[in-house]
Amino acid sequence: MASYRICTLFSGSKGNCTYIETPQARILIDMGKNCRAVCTALQSIGVDPDALDAVFITHEHRDHIDALSVFCKHHPLPIHVQAASAARILQSAAHTESLLHVYPDAAACCVRVGDLSVQAFRTPHDSRASVGYRMTLHAEQPIHIGYATDIGCVTPEILENLLGCESVVLESNHDPDMLMDGPYPYDLKLRIRGKKGHLSNEECAGVAAQLYAGGTKNILLAHLSEQNNTPRLAFHETFCAIADKEFNLRVADPEHVSWLLP
Repeated sequence: MASYRICTLFSGSKGNCTYIETPQARILIDMGKNCRAVCTALQSIGVDPDALDAVFITHEHRDHIDALSVFCKHHPLPIHVQAASAARILQSAAHTESLLHVYPDAAACCVRVGDLSVQAFRTPHDSRASVGYRMTLHAEQPIHIGYATDIGCVTPEILENLLGCESVVLESNHDPDMLMDGPYPYDLKLRIRGKKGHLSNEECAGVAAQLYAGGTKNILLAHLSEQNNTPRLAFHETFCAIADKEFNLRVADPEHVSWLLP
């Protein structure tokens, strides 16, 4: 059995929140949707919301921070966030100021929570600031865990931080044909496809193949567009790129808990 657990509580355009647990740490990455949804999802996996140690924010878009204000009134905990994103949080949740741990850039965000080290890295997205996270579980043999969603393209910095991770939560947002044939306004389609938009299934599969070659054992495909993608398409693209039936490849549900490692 793995010495850590990873699941998305929900993952998509309506809200994003990922739970990671080690023997000495319980953290969330992002806190979208609403407080009730977060608490209900946590309780469904046997986690008391008051037992959380910290939340790490990737960026300030609403689907990643909407639950923060109410949740932190009832369950205060440290909020780790980039400076530009923090300014947006404070506009709608001034009472969280005392909880914020603000970093001027991604390199400055290197935090130890129990037996887990969390290091931010820059990601290209159309927000004030945007980061992914490389986490290290300090066990007898260190284990690395990667998180990268809301990325318009895969930069060398992203790849460097995800390579060598045993488990990775990785964006597989859209199928390009579904996106371009779909009902979105043309300018929104271009934004999604752009270098600061979202990662397509094909791009995700290319990254996943490189991670697999580098030793990654588990990947959870996340932040799928409900309008421009399907779980089957996302899974098939990456599965074919890895071509290993024994590989642990899973797809996150937009509304329900999805385990990568239970």
